[in-house]
Formats: sequence, C-alpha cells, structure tokens
Amino acid sequence: MADIDALLNPKTIAIVGASPEEHKLRGLLPAIMQKHPYSGTIYPVSRSHDEILGMKAYPSIADIPDTVELAVLVIPSQFVTQELENCGKVGVKAVLIITSGFAEQSGDDGKAMQDGLKEIAAKYDMAVLGPNSEGFANTALSIAATFSPAMGAASKPLLPPWHDEGRVAVIAQSGAVGFSFFDLGREKELPFRYVVTTGNEACLEICDLVDFMLDEGKTDVFMLFLEDIKTAEKFRRVADKAMRLGKPLIAAKLGRSEAAARATASHTGALAGSYSTYAAMFDHYGITVGESAEQMVDLANVFLNNLQRLPKGRRIGISTGSGGAGAWMADACADEGLDVPELDAKARAVIDSHLPPYGTSQNPVDGTAQAIREVGYSALANMVSDADNIDGVIMVASTRKKDGFARERDNFMKVGKTNAKPVLCWSYTLPHESSVELMGEAGFSLHTNMRHAACSMAALVKYSEARARYLEAGEGADSPHPNQPKVRELLADAGRVLCEYEARALLALYGIGDDPGAPAKSADEAVAMAAKCDGPVALKIQSPDIPHKSDAGGVFLDVSGDEAVRAAYAHVIDAARANSPEADLRGVLVEPMSGKGVEMVLGINRDDKFGPMLLAGLGGIHVEVLKDVAFAPVPLSENAARSLLARLKGAKILDGVRGSGPSDIDALVQTMTGLARFASDFAGEIAEIDLNPVIVHGQGKGTSIVDALIIKQS
Repeated sequence: MADIDALLNPKTIAIVGASPEEHKLRGLLPAIMQKHPYSGTIYPVSRSHDEILGMKAYPSIADIPDTVELAVLVIPSQFVTQELENCGKVGVKAVLIITSGFAEQSGDDGKAMQDGLKEIAAKYDMAVLGPNSEGFANTALSIAATFSPAMGAASKPLLPPWHDEGRVAVIAQSGAVGFSFFDLGREKELPFRYVVTTGNEACLEICDLVDFMLDEGKTDVFMLFLEDIKTAEKFRRVADKAMRLGKPLIAAKLGRSEAAARATASHTGALAGSYSTYAAMFDHYGITVGESAEQMVDLANVFLNNLQRLPKGRRIGISTGSGGAGAWMADACADEGLDVPELDAKARAVIDSHLPPYGTSQNPVDGTAQAIREVGYSALANMVSDADNIDGVIMVASTRKKDGFARERDNFMKVGKTNAKPVLCWSYTLPHESSVELMGEAGFSLHTNMRHAACSMAALVKYSEARARYLEAGEGADSPHPNQPKVRELLADAGRVLCEYEARALLALYGIGDDPGAPAKSADEAVAMAAKCDGPVALKIQSPDIPHKSDAGGVFLDVSGDEAVRAAYAHVIDAARANSPEADLRGVLVEPMSGKGVEMVLGINRDDKFGPMLLAGLGGIHVEVLKDVAFAPVPLSENAARSLLARLKGAKILDGVRGSGPSDIDALVQTMTGLARFASDFAGEIAEIDLNPVIVHGQGKGTSIVDALIIKQS
C-alpha cells in the first residue's frame, strides 16, 4: 500500500534538479519552501552545484546521508523515469513529479512514459503524485512544495493565528486553480490544512487523497477541482465514506461544454465523461457543485463554520439595518428555493421591543440604522434565530467601519460560537480587514456577494437533506427479488433487442406495469383481442428491428369496431414492411387506450464509468425540445426518487395545473424505484431500457406504461 502519509507529512525532502536560479522553476520551488518554517530537512540534489540557497547539495539521491521520505522531481521529462527508478532503489517512500510532458501532450510517447511511471511506482510501492503537478502544501508542517506564486508571495502566515490547525483541504487536478483556492480563501481567513494538485494522476488519484485525509481525521471540508474521475469504484467508496462521516465535498467538474471537454482532454489526458452523469452522482452523494473559485471558497467557509448546526429546514430569517438590502436578499433566497416566512408572534414581540416605529419584525427584519446602533447586528441576528419557525439566518450588514464591529466583538464571538442555527453574513459594502478577521475568528461566514450568501445557505440545506436521505436509504436492496432467477433466464433466451411485449412481460415480473400478452398474428386475432377490451384500442407493431414504432407508421390509436380494427391491423403491418422490408415482424399488440394523465419518460442508460443510470423526464416537448431530464444511479430509494423528480424544471405539472388535479406521484415513485432495482439486478446484462411514454394518472389511479424497449449488452 503506497504511503500517502510520507508524501504529505514527510520529515525529509529531497529536491532533485534544484537550482539557485529563482527565475526558473527548479530554483523557485526550493526558494518558496525556504520561506516557510518547515521543521524537517531539505536536501537539494544537483549535479552542477555544491550549495543551493545556503543548503548543501548532493550529486544524486543515493548520496544523501539520510533516509529520504519524499523526493520532488523538477527535471526534464526524459530523465524522470530513470530518476523514479533511482528513488525506488534507495527506499524513497513518496515522489512528487512536477515535470510535464507526459500523457497531457499529443501523441503516444508521453502516454507510454506515463505508463512507465505507473509500473515503477507499483514495483517499489511508492506514493507518486503527478506528473504535471504544481505541488502541494501542508500548513500543519509549513510545507510548501510548489512553485505557485500563491505560496511564494504570501503576506500572511499559512494559517490564521487563532486556528491551531487547518480543517479545509483542496485537491485539484489543475495546479493553478488549486492554489487559487488557497489564495482567495486565505484572504477570508479560511484555515486550510492541505492544498494538493494531482496533475495527470498517473498513480495517485484525487479519491486516494480524499480517502487518506478522511481516515487521518484532520480535515472537515474538501474542495475538489475535477477534470475526470478515473476510477468509479474509488469515487463511490470515498463519497460514501465522506457522507457517512459528515464531511462535505465541494466539487467543480469540467466538461459541461464541448469546448471544455476538449480543453480537459488536452490538459491532463483525461476523457471527460457525460456531465449529466456526474451531476447525478454528485446529487446522490450530497456533493455540492461549485460554479467558480470565489463561490467554492464561500461554500467551504460556510460548511466549516456550520457543520455542527446544519439547518433542519428551508425557513430563513433575514436581519438587516437596510430595508432595501434585506428585500434584495429575500429575492435571492427565493431564487435558491429557500422560504422567508413571517416570524412567529413570540419572536416578533421580542424584536419589536427594540425597533423604532418605522422598523419591521416581519421578515426580513429591518432594524433600521437606529436599532443597529443601539442593539447591534449580532444581537438582532440572534433574536431572529430564536424564532421557532426559522432554520437559519442571513445577517445583512455593512462591515466597512472598523469601530462599529469592534464594539460588538464579545457578542459576535458568543453568537458565532454558540448559536444552534447557522448564521451567515452578507456585507453590502466592502469589508474592513479587521471585520474580516473578527468574523472569521467568531465563526461567521462573511460574504461580499449576495448571491453567494443565498447559495451557501441553500447548500447547507441541501446537504442536510441529502445526508438524511442517504443515511436513511442505505445502499442497495435488502434481499434478492423473488423473480430475479426467472427474469435472468428469460433475458438469456431473448435476443439483443426486446420489443414492447417482451420487455413489458419481464418488467411486470418486478411489479412494473402489466404483461400485455402476446401480439396478434392476424387481423382475426386482432379483432378478437379488441373485443375483450372495454372501449377504443391501440394497435402497435411488434418488431425488435423497429424500436421507434411511431416513426415507422406502426401505431394506430383510438380504434373502435371490427372493421376499423382490421383496417388498422393492415395499416401497421404494411407501414412496417414499407419502412423496414427485412424486419422481423412479430405481430401487432392490441390494447385498450390509456387514460389521460401526465406523460413521463423513464429509462435506463448505462454509463461507461458509473454503470446503469435512471433517467426521468416529462414527456412531449419537455424532453424533445427542453431536455428537461434528470439522472440518478441505481438502485434508488423512494426519497431519492422524489428528490430526482423535484430536480425537473416542470415538476410542478405533476402537482396539477390549470384545473387538472394532482398526479399519482406515489405510483410514479414506485415505478421509478422498481425500474431502478430491475436495472441494478441486471446491470451486467442490460445496456438500455426505454419506457416512453409512461402515463401518470390522477392521484390514486396509478401509472400506465404505453411503450417499452430493452436492449441487452452486446
């Protein structure tokens, strides 16, 4: 097992390729390391210098008269493979490869060299970070093994003075972006423990590092910058562990656009996966998605300060000395799906005793400048948080003046450290440096961006909900489905494409819809089947070679009477033959017309990395034009299914609109969870399932599967 502790917490470090020329990377890296009070020993390795920056240099790593735990390679790429071998021979436990020129470049040579690094690392069981890494920092040991200017030009110590140790970790595939998180966060008094940039991830992946830090137990919040997840099983294991431990993961994932996917591939040699699949995995494991470096820093700050007081609901109180700013924040909260209810009578009575006649205690609570001067921002926010119908508070303030906040220091410290509910602050003026320090020390998350403040509160709410949902659901089904062996046998006997009557028969064995029976082989059979139905019928061609029946003219709806059925039968047969002369026509399915309801699309798509994913979306224009769909990994709990539906932009249609009553969402959820379990049980056999449409009838009236298709893996 590779020793990641030796990588991140080394007592001895060798810099191979070190130089005294600080304008070059080989000289800049040891110069930056010397600016920080690392208590271990640094050994420069250089063939051309006996001394570097006052430190004795050695011609090779084998000449160092000490056991080297970490070697940092800053040498041309053509020499890296041999030097890694040299490190292995002398017992170096960990290696950081700064050098670029491997799989991120075009052609096969770089990839071949990178594969060679992986082989050597495995041979000597070394923890290898990189290549193409910008290095890492460990604030606990004052290690800054990087050439990042964020570490070289730091005007502040690595940690805020009131923090004994850092509790936030940055792990990024992009070195520049990774250290930008530190640069931005340190200005907001965020206590970082690690900043690690993984580069091409020839050996160690982001998930390996998160796993180590979770086990180490000294990091509470993780900021991840992902270009790709290389190993799905590692991701699942680590995301599950983080969720169960209550350690939030905040992630930015590149590749949402075609241009970003191209840049990702050229940058690290990664192939960006489908972003919708990543979004589904993030949602499942309660991973908060970041949209910018600034927002991710704010999110990390909020999580760190409020891990022990996550909101129990979406009801937010707003305290302010500016009515306009408070109303603006209320709009921002509404945009994030948060509620801003009128405070309960008891809380209002307390607040009203401190307000002038022109203030208001409704919510937002406008104390006006007068109450702020007399009571203070912190006391007003505390009174709002005391309301029984409030789950969290956003304090709207001006933090520009040093003296105003300093007068409230003791109460800020009390409220920030002891309040049972999260309290965030949005400053509508640029904050004074002392205000930033005070708020950081007191445990308040100070925002200068209104949207970030509302988004951060919403992130706390969503994480709290997701964790509760996840822990309640657990992973996987409790016991095998009783019909699993029978379905597996039928699947094995079926062809690669199962048309509707075959697919629905298998799904019905799992309680998903009903078995429509065999298709009619003649017009007479079709007439006989229609006679058994109460009302008009639908006729649909059945062929594994015609997956899209309507496009081929193979569907005839709302048919009544024997002659009409005969004519419809002939029509769908002729249309199918005209469209696909060589198609295997199995007959025509005859069924009663489905009742009215909301059209949904349900399906299973197999992702190359993460396996089967459930798709849910509203039918018709919503899926065809608006692409209003959401994904989730399988299996799926009932609560997770409801959460998935809530992500749809048109979800309110299911609640009933324009005079129509609510849909049978309970039945839809049962259909979704059943389909997800089916896909999970047969993940090795099935490539795709398509139920389109599924009609969701009125409340208590169930669902109808109108069409179905199953495609097996080839």
